[in-house]
Amino acid sequence: MNFFRKIEQRFGRYAIRDLMNYIVAMYVVGMVLQYINPLFYYQWLSLDPAAILHGQIWRIVTFLIWPPFGDLLSNAIMIYLYYSLGKTLERVWGSFRFNAYFFVGVLGHVLAALVLYLLFDMRVIMSTTYLNMSLLFAFAATFPDLQFMLYFIIPIKAKWIGLIYGFFAVMGMVTGTTADRVEIILSLLNFILFFLMTRDFRRINPKEIKRKQEFKAQVKMKPQGRTHHRCAVCGRTEQDGEELEFRYCSKCEGSYEYCQDHLYTHQHVTKDS
Repeated sequence: MNFFRKIEQRFGRYAIRDLMNYIVAMYVVGMVLQYINPLFYYQWLSLDPAAILHGQIWRIVTFLIWPPFGDLLSNAIMIYLYYSLGKTLERVWGSFRFNAYFFVGVLGHVLAALVLYLLFDMRVIMSTTYLNMSLLFAFAATFPDLQFMLYFIIPIKAKWIGLIYGFFAVMGMVTGTTADRVEIILSLLNFILFFLMTRDFRRINPKEIKRKQEFKAQVKMKPQGRTHHRCAVCGRTEQDGEELEFRYCSKCEGSYEYCQDHLYTHQHVTKDS
């Protein structure tokens, strides 16, 4: 992650702000094309590995215009959903990290198509199904307890939706063909990297365990009438609202605690900062 932060500091200014606005605009073009002349998409715009190797490199980007479904209502609902997920992730992660996540997903799709064509002689025309799925996975991993209203009626937490989709992805790898396995693994490469990079492996570090124990002991030693929790960013305490939740950040050097509004958005405190 330190390496990634250095990359972000150097190239962050080149990130595309509000990336999902452009993706939705491409989907709208795709929806129009879907009803006017869908054959044009497959002939000239789809992710066709053979055509890409023959110089039609624009397909690396233009395949993104094809909408998730075939009917207008389903497309409108799902495009709005993916738009909301993407915009929220960009606000939490920042534009550069969201750009990196999304475009690594695009790269994974291109790699999957080329690998299947070059190594297995399979000319698979890939859609954006797994790219959209990766947005859902990232959202569920970042906000596991946030609730969706399934069919606008049934409340269900993001983590359960992510697990359901994950189950189908795993079943596709277990029961599917070699092509299915290659497609799923490489198409979800962005989430696989994200999952590995965001795991808190330091929690099993003896020094980290000792630090947490010392912090908990300090909290218990505070006299009554004093606040036990204070956000290092906004300064709010548990006395500012019963609904507030506080967590300390294991990635910060020292005992820094944050409210739920700043837990994922604060700047990590390190020895170099």
